[in-house]
Amino acid sequence: MKSFPKPLTASEERYYLQKYTEGDLEAKHILVERNLRLVAHVVKKYQHLDEDPEDLLSIGTIGLIKAVVTFNSGKGNRLATYAARCIENEILMMLRGKKKTSKEISLYEPIGTDKEGNEIQLFDIIETQEEDAQTKIALKDDIAVLYDKVASELSSRERLVLKMRYGLYNGEEYTQREIAQQLGISRSYVSRIEKSAIEKLRVFF
Repeated sequence: MKSFPKPLTASEERYYLQKYTEGDLEAKHILVERNLRLVAHVVKKYQHLDEDPEDLLSIGTIGLIKAVVTFNSGKGNRLATYAARCIENEILMMLRGKKKTSKEISLYEPIGTDKEGNEIQLFDIIETQEEDAQTKIALKDDIAVLYDKVASELSSRERLVLKMRYGLYNGEEYTQREIAQQLGISRSYVSRIEKSAIEKLRVFF
């Protein structure tokens, strides 16, 4: 932490934000540099993960730059409060992207060998299990029914939780904890909503 520049005082922050809005790019660089300590502070929360700290700092700094560029001082918040959220969002986005990639990569990881000693991957097994046309049609029908019942049988909150949890409508998948943070409710409440929604849908299948 000692290697980072001192944070700006409230009056300094106002001064450089005003200069930046007037088109002073040097003011932008100062706003970024003097908030790098904040990036390091947010990154510390993710030290338990198997991630390179330098990578996390780089990603966090991108979040900080976005915060400086999009910050609206008229709302009365300090830049640091807003920037901390932007830094965290940038890191979480990177981690979610890696999680998706790792799911894809795992299909091609070796899971054993065949009788001839050739390497077998999970993808090979999936590829060989061809579905017949009737199964595919039935699956398509089930998906159509599912979306119909999600729209007609669930409350707006249940729909939102299922959409976020399972990436419905080609959306992104989130953990219960991430959904709880975004909706401002507890993880256990998210779990109850998810369970209730699934129970309502189960009767149709």
